[in-house]
Amino acid sequence: MALLVHLLACAFGLGSWVAVNGLWVELPLIVNTLPEGWELPSYLTVIIQLANLGPLLVTLMHKLCPGRLKERVVIYCILSIGVLSCVLLAFFWDKTTIVAGASRSTAFFIITFFLSLVDCTSSVTFLPFMMQLPAKYITTYFIGEGLSGFIPGVVALAQSVGIAKCVNSSQTAGNHTNGSLWSSHTEYLPPNFSTEVFFVLLAVMMCISLAAFAALNRLPRTFKLSTENLVRDTVASVCSGLENPGAEADGEGVKCQGEGAAQGKPLLASGPKHSVYQLTFIYFMVVWVNCATNGLLPSVQTYSCKSYGNLAYHLSAALASVANPMACTIAMFFQNRSLVFLGVLAALGTGFGSYNMAMAAMSPCPLLQGSVAGETIIVLSWLFFTGTLSYVKVMVGVILRDRSHSALVWCGAAQQMGSLVGSVTMFPLVNVYRLFKSGDFCSTQCPL
Repeated sequence: MALLVHLLACAFGLGSWVAVNGLWVELPLIVNTLPEGWELPSYLTVIIQLANLGPLLVTLMHKLCPGRLKERVVIYCILSIGVLSCVLLAFFWDKTTIVAGASRSTAFFIITFFLSLVDCTSSVTFLPFMMQLPAKYITTYFIGEGLSGFIPGVVALAQSVGIAKCVNSSQTAGNHTNGSLWSSHTEYLPPNFSTEVFFVLLAVMMCISLAAFAALNRLPRTFKLSTENLVRDTVASVCSGLENPGAEADGEGVKCQGEGAAQGKPLLASGPKHSVYQLTFIYFMVVWVNCATNGLLPSVQTYSCKSYGNLAYHLSAALASVANPMACTIAMFFQNRSLVFLGVLAALGTGFGSYNMAMAAMSPCPLLQGSVAGETIIVLSWLFFTGTLSYVKVMVGVILRDRSHSALVWCGAAQQMGSLVGSVTMFPLVNVYRLFKSGDFCSTQCPL
C-alpha cells in the first residue's frame, strides 16, 4: 500500500507545472507557425503573470472566508480545466483571428491563460492537500513536481523539435534563362511527432495527475488513522524536513510539539538571525533571480538562440527545462546557505544571463554565428543560467523558511514582484519599441 501511495503522490505532483513547462519546450516548433513568431515568448511571460490571479483569489478566500473554500473541489476543478485545455490546445493551437488588422493567435493565448491559471493555482492548493498525508509522501510529491519539468524536456528532445536546414533555390532573372538568381531559405524538417501529439501527451499527463488525486481521495480513512496515531512524528518530520531541510544535517532539531505548541505557539523554532543588510541582500536576490529567470531572459530566448538555428534553440529550451528540476534536486542533497556563496553563484548566473541577453541584442547576427562553437556556447550558457539561478532560488527560499512564516510570505511576494517587473519591462521593448531583431538563419547576411 505504501508503494502505491508513493506512486500516486508522485503522479499527482506531475500535474503541477507540466502544462506550462510543456509549452516552453515546444516553442521552438510553435514560433515557426504562429504569426507572432519570435515575439511569442514575450507574450507568454505576460500571460503567465496574469494567471497569478488564481492563487490570489484562493489566498483571499482563505483570509476572508476561513474554512469556506474546499481545496479538494478546487483541485478537481483546476485539474479538469487542465485536461480540457490541453485537449483544446491540440486542436486549436494554430488557429488565428484578425485583431486590429493583424493576424493573432487568439485561441493559443486564451488556452495558454487557462493552462497557466491551472499551474499557478496548483502552487497554493496541491501542497496543502499533501500536508494531510504522512510526511514521507510529501517528499515523493516534490519528486513528481520536479518531473513536471523534466519529462516535457525529455519528450521534446525525443521529438527533435523544429530541426531546420538551409536549401538553395534559383529564380530566373527576367526572360533570360541563363541568368538565374540563387537564394537560400530555411526549410524545417518534420519532427518525429507533431505538435498535436505533444499536446495530447500533456493532456495524458494531466489525466494521470487527476486520476492519482482521485485515488488519493479514496483513502481518507486509512490516512486519518495513520495521522491520528503518528501525529507527533508526522508534524515533527514535516517541520524538520520541509520547513528546515538542513536541520538534521546541522545536528539541530526543530521542536514542533510540546507544551508551547499545545498552547498555540508557532511550531517552528526561531530561525537564524540576519542583520538588516543581510535580509536586504537576500530579498534583493529573490527579486533579481525571479526577474531574470521568469521575465527578462525568457522573453528574448528566441532572439538569443534562434539566430544560431532551430537546433540551438531547441536544445536550449529543452535542456533548460531539465536543468531546473535537476538544480532543485541537487539543492535537496547539497545545501550551502552561505550568503557569500549564493551571491557569487547569483553573479555567475547573471553573467550567463548577460551573455544570453547580449546575443539577443545582436540578433540576427550574434557572435560565432554559423559555427559549432557558437551553438555550443549559447546552449551551455542557457543551461548554466537556469541551473545556477534555480539553485539560488531554492536555497534562498530555505533560508527564509527557517527564519519565520512571515519571511516566507514576503519571499513569495518578492518572487511575484520580480517576475512581474521582468515580464512587464521586456514586453514593450520586444513588441512596441522592437529593440530585438529577427531574421532567417539561412538568408540573413551578417558581416564577417
